[in-house]
Amino acid sequence: MLSPAAPALSAETLRADFPILGRTVYGRPLVYLDNAATTQKPQVVIDRVRRYYEHENANVHRGVHFLSGAATEAYEEARRAAQAFVGAAHAHEIVFTRGTTEAVNLVAYSFGEAFVGAGDEILVTELEHHANIVPWQMLATRTGATVRAIPMDDAGDLVLDGLDRLLTERTRIVAVTHTSNALGTVAPVEVIIEAAHARGIPVLVDAAQGAVHGPLDVRALGCDFLCFSGHKTYGPTGIGVLYGREDWLERMPPFLGGGDMIDTVSLTRGTTFAGLPAKFEAGTPHVAGAVGLHAALEYLGALGMDAVAAAEADVLGYAVARLAAVDGLRLVGTPRRRAGAVSFLLDGVHPYDAGTVLD
Repeated sequence: MLSPAAPALSAETLRADFPILGRTVYGRPLVYLDNAATTQKPQVVIDRVRRYYEHENANVHRGVHFLSGAATEAYEEARRAAQAFVGAAHAHEIVFTRGTTEAVNLVAYSFGEAFVGAGDEILVTELEHHANIVPWQMLATRTGATVRAIPMDDAGDLVLDGLDRLLTERTRIVAVTHTSNALGTVAPVEVIIEAAHARGIPVLVDAAQGAVHGPLDVRALGCDFLCFSGHKTYGPTGIGVLYGREDWLERMPPFLGGGDMIDTVSLTRGTTFAGLPAKFEAGTPHVAGAVGLHAALEYLGALGMDAVAAAEADVLGYAVARLAAVDGLRLVGTPRRRAGAVSFLLDGVHPYDAGTVLD
């Protein structure tokens, strides 16, 4: 149970915030346990997206009419909300993307274009979601670099004993997950960042899972890049956030061309690019997604991220204890620090069959 000092969150009250949880499935109240894949949306997020389309819909940064001004202000307010959520020093260090996957690809392409060449090394971990592996493999293929990985033990924890040997004079960047989507492992990102920075190596943190499990502070972490997705923080799909330290973003070339990332265009004199963050936001942005994400971040802020973490720890402890008591069930991974994801196998039962029956 939660300690008396911890702010308690009522499951019944929280369920009432999510209209989809009021429906029935197979004749019973819906139970949704797939938050690692995507979260459901509270009414405040649904209402905010609807209000944008009903009252503010226009393109941003390219019109002088009333609706364009309203949409632009809403969009930039969302950026400031994301800045506050991750503790960034400046709003222009926040780049809106389609999600964590695009954010990682943006850094892999743009940072790689500027700083990675043949014989260089990119360090990831064995805990990574493939979205934080494949972009680096693609970069390695283009440049002749090599992708290396920090190993993981049977408990699902990263093995850092050999980190000093993995960080070499050819390591150009480290990309590490904050929290595993499969095992729930909370990686020791602070230790990895400190070791990398001691050698002048920048670090990207994939916080797609970690962003929703407790407070984030990029300046306290010291990371150079951090990304997360709206749809895993109770916001819309198709919107994500990339935090990049100003000095790195200034030195990186644009990822895509067209739209607001342009300053001037000439067929004869060439093109100049806009400043941050517009340099990395080509085309018409997902304005409705951004304002919906703003509402989601406000919703989480009102709950209190410390309270969210405490409530999750309570439920997680209960789940692990009850699952461990099931005959024939084997937990996959027993990491030292864990967020609310638990994987397991049942003896003689295919995972697809188990999932179907449990559904």
